[in-house]
Amino acid sequence: MLILKLGGSVVTHKDKYMSAHTGNIQRLAMEIAEADTYPIVIVHGGGSFGHPVAKKHGIADGLVDKSQFFGFSETHQAMVKLNQVIVDLLLKAGVPAFAISPSSMIRTDSKRLNELDIGLIKGFIELGLVPVLYGDAVLDSQQTFAILSGDQLIAKLSNNLGADRVIFGSDVDGIFTDNPKLSPDAMLIETVSISSHEANVGATTHTDVTGGMLGKLSEATEAVRGGADVLMVNAFVPGRVRSALRGEKVIGTVLTL
Repeated sequence: MLILKLGGSVVTHKDKYMSAHTGNIQRLAMEIAEADTYPIVIVHGGGSFGHPVAKKHGIADGLVDKSQFFGFSETHQAMVKLNQVIVDLLLKAGVPAFAISPSSMIRTDSKRLNELDIGLIKGFIELGLVPVLYGDAVLDSQQTFAILSGDQLIAKLSNNLGADRVIFGSDVDGIFTDNPKLSPDAMLIETVSISSHEANVGATTHTDVTGGMLGKLSEATEAVRGGADVLMVNAFVPGRVRSALRGEKVIGTVLTL
């Protein structure tokens, strides 16, 4: 069982509002098809689709004013649009992808994932399909609604599905001693112990309402504790995701206990 996370910085142009990075998505879709590793679940981030809309309407912090209902819906619709682009290109590449809307099967409690219909996802997997989920605007039992990050979703999926390997594909090689986009002296850490958090991952350089690289590291901790091998790689480098899916050694960061 494999779980692949495609970060928002990989599937969108994060500095261009509502702009899908179709070139990257097409290449990654082909790499997933060529890897031919099933079963697999794919989760993607929001990038320039979900994050700006959610931030504009303050969705992450819950209901303050009824005018946010429009923003709540708009955030979800933005993610549906991006998901459609990704699923369409996966299908074109020969991957039997099937879109699943997290808001239709998930509820959070104080921003933490609480209810998840894992049986539904297992059903699609058993049919031989590839579920494609995403970070979404969801109902929350404490604050009416919230933003569920794709990274948090991955941790829950990994533990509930008994994932053997979880791969995070982003726009950097892995975890560094400092933010590699801001510091020329930043060095890649090939192995990071989640118990000591040896890396200073720095701040994100774009709008991200779900925690950036620090959020990925935090949520990945749960997957590692659940028994999965967790690897962070650069999904912009051609062939790297394909190799990681096949279990081949690649440049990146391995998370350990």
